Amino acid sequence: MSEADAETGTADSACPDVSRMRRHESDHDIPWALPVVVRRSKTHIARHVDVLEAAAEAVVTFLDDPRSQPEGEWHEALEHWRHGAIRKVVRRGDGKQFEDAAALGCVRVQRDSAHGFGPVDVLVLPPGPVQPLPRELKKLQVGGTEFPLGVSESDDGSADPATTSSATTGALVVIELTPAATLTTGKAAAQCGHAAQLAYEQMPDQTRAQWRAADFRVRVEFASDASWASAPPAPVRVVDAGFTEVNGPTETARARWSHP
Repeated sequence: MSEADAETGTADSACPDVSRMRRHESDHDIPWALPVVVRRSKTHIARHVDVLEAAAEAVVTFLDDPRSQPEGEWHEALEHWRHGAIRKVVRRGDGKQFEDAAALGCVRVQRDSAHGFGPVDVLVLPPGPVQPLPRELKKLQVGGTEFPLGVSESDDGSADPATTSSATTGALVVIELTPAATLTTGKAAAQCGHAAQLAYEQMPDQTRAQWRAADFRVRVEFASDASWASAPPAPVRVVDAGFTEVNGPTETARARWSHP
């Protein structure tokens, strides 16, 4: 589970409705979250970085969907959620459990993994209270959502660095993850989802339109200590509240985009 604050800029009021996609400092008495579900196959598992990219793309695809816009069936729930923390909960499932969750009504993003890993399949469902949950979500696992980093290069199971990096090229949006914390795939996916959401909200109309035309593809990079420390200020900084996996408020992710 992930809870995050974020430093944000000024949103514009273009269509789709981004004018009210602002993060407020207050939270709801009953916390709400955006459910993200990742297929975790037991026989042909996806790769860590590919899951992160697909999760970020799925979050933005959900926000941009007509059902999330005014008069859409998800809009009221989305507006309520936006007036609290941008909390996202990443769950995993496979087989019938995954398809039962997909049948609830969602946005679904599917893409291939690199280096012979299995395909990625991600659902984003309309936000709702963290409790009680629909039966289809309640039976899905949250904790310990891990996917392999890359191809094992030794008996100790460590991954060959050449197989851990993103295979995505030419992405308009780049998300960097901090080197200061080791995050599970589920936690990192939530942070990438936060960063992608804030990029979508803050970028100019023309840039958003170009990103939409590219199916909201992102590239996720793992920053080194040196690159993280020396990078110029990013338009988006995600600061996690520190309730799970990190100790105290921690900057976990940054997002940048190129301009048309």
